[in-house]
Amino acid sequence: MFWYHEQTKHSYASVRSNPNQLDWSSQPSTYKNYPDTYPKRQLDLDNEEDSFLYHIAGLTAKKSYPGFEYYLRINPSAGALYPHELYFQGRGVEGVEDGIYHYEVATHSIALVASISGEEGLEPYLGYAHAMQGYLFLVSAIYYRSSWKYKNRALRYCLLDAGHLLGSIESAALLKPHAVQMHYVIEREKLNRMFGFEQREFFLSAATMAIPVKGQKIKAVEFSLPYVEGSGTFEPNEKIMQAYRETISLQGCQKVLKAPKFDYRRDKLRETIFARRSHRGFEGGAITKAQFFYIMERITQPILSDCDEEVAIYAVLNRVLDMPLGIQKEGVYIKHGDFSRKAGYLCLEQYSLAAKGAVTFFLTSKATNYQAMYQKAGIIGHRIYIASNYLGIGCSGIGAYYDDEVNAFLENDEMVLYALAIGR
Repeated sequence: MFWYHEQTKHSYASVRSNPNQLDWSSQPSTYKNYPDTYPKRQLDLDNEEDSFLYHIAGLTAKKSYPGFEYYLRINPSAGALYPHELYFQGRGVEGVEDGIYHYEVATHSIALVASISGEEGLEPYLGYAHAMQGYLFLVSAIYYRSSWKYKNRALRYCLLDAGHLLGSIESAALLKPHAVQMHYVIEREKLNRMFGFEQREFFLSAATMAIPVKGQKIKAVEFSLPYVEGSGTFEPNEKIMQAYRETISLQGCQKVLKAPKFDYRRDKLRETIFARRSHRGFEGGAITKAQFFYIMERITQPILSDCDEEVAIYAVLNRVLDMPLGIQKEGVYIKHGDFSRKAGYLCLEQYSLAAKGAVTFFLTSKATNYQAMYQKAGIIGHRIYIASNYLGIGCSGIGAYYDDEVNAFLENDEMVLYALAIGR
C-alpha cells in the first residue's frame, strides 16, 4: 500500500489525539485572479459557450454567518475550501479567441494567459499529435487551501475535488451534448514550470471535449508565466509534495474508449447542476427501489479515460423500499442486516448523514496509479451527486472515515478512497 495513504489514515484514536487547531488568521483565499494586465472577458450567461463554462465551476450561492461568509460553487469541495483551479485551451470555439485561459471564479471571467497559433498548442502535453478543435481543460490544485485545515491528509481531498471538477466538466458537457475524455498521462512537471506554479500549485489531470483537425499537425507551445499568488498565505508541506512527485509517473495504464450513456433531460439537468448542494444531515426518509437502480445504472457507466483504474463501489442499504437491508458490492449482496448505525460510526460518527441516509457508499481500490484512481473516485462521487439530485434526493460527500475499520467492515484490504451518503 502506498506509504502516503497508510500514513494519513484516520482511526478512533488518531482523530482524538491529534485534533485540528485552526489558525484562522492564516486561512488562505479560495480565489486566484491574474493581474489586470492579462486580457479578461466577463462571461455572458446568455451565450452558449460562456454558459457551458459557468456550469462547470461557477458560483451559485452565498452562506452568511456572524462575522463570516463564503460562496458555494457548482462543483463540491471538502470544507468548501476549493483547492482546485481550472485552465483551458480553446481552439475554434465560437466567441472565444484561440488561446489558453484561466477561469476566474470570483469575477465570472476568463483571463487569457497565453496565445496559441494554428501550428502550436497544449495538445502534445496531453498526448495529441494533431490540433484539437474545442476545449482542452487542465485541473490544478493549490494544496495549502486544503492542508491549512486537513494537514497531511489534504492531498486526498485535492484529488477527490479534482475528480469532482472533472465530473462537473462531464455533466456540463451533457448540456451541449458532447463526451468528455479524461487524461492523467500528461506532462505535469513541464506544465507546472510553464505556468509558474513554484511548487505551491500543481496540475493533477486534464479533460478534453474536442475533435481532431484532420491533417493539421501540432507542436507543443512553450511559454513561461510569472508566479501569480493563489492563496494569500502559504505553508509548505513536504509530505504532500513528496507524495505528489512520487505519483506523477503512471504505470500499466488501460484506456477506456467506450463512451457513457446518459438520458438526462437537458433542461432539468441544467437546473440540477445549478442547484446542487451538499446536505448537512438527513431525516431518515427512504428512497424507492427504482430510484436506487436509476442511480446505480448511471454511476457505473464507463468513464472515457487514458488511465482507467478499478474502483469498487460498496452500497450500504439503510432505507430503500422493497429491498433488504445490507451491503452490496457492484450490485450483489455480500451481507444482510441493518448496518446503518455502523455506517454512521465509520464516517467519524456523522450519524445524521451515514446512519440516517437511505444509502451510504464506500469506494475502494487496490490499483497502483494513485492520482488516477483517486480522481476516478471523485468522478463517481460527482455522478452520485448529479443522479441523486436529479431525482430530488440529497447527497453528501464524506472524505473522513476510520480507514482500517471500514476495511474490516467491508472485509477487504483495499485503499478506502471516499464515502458518500444519499437520502432525505
